[in-house]
Amino acid sequence: MSLTHPLTTTAFDLPGYRTSKSFGVVRGIIVRSRSVIGNIGASVQAIFGGNISVYTNLCERAREDAFNLMLTHAGQLGANAVIGVRYDATEIA
Repeated sequence: MSLTHPLTTTAFDLPGYRTSKSFGVVRGIIVRSRSVIGNIGASVQAIFGGNISVYTNLCERAREDAFNLMLTHAGQLGANAVIGVRYDATEIA
């Protein structure tokens, strides 16, 4: 179950609300990779410089999916908000 109307913030409080219970850490973990074809397209874009849209789109989708998983996890715990949201990305070789 995902949060119906998620209240999320990177701050450690929500103005106008008070924290009545903490459910601990919630997470949304995504591991993504490009296909061989996608990597070839990215290599061609890299030759000309600038933004490599293939990877930008992949990162944007991964971040959105991780955010939605985090909200689902929070909802499963019974939370109605997530405060102190942080993103992290790591390259896996």
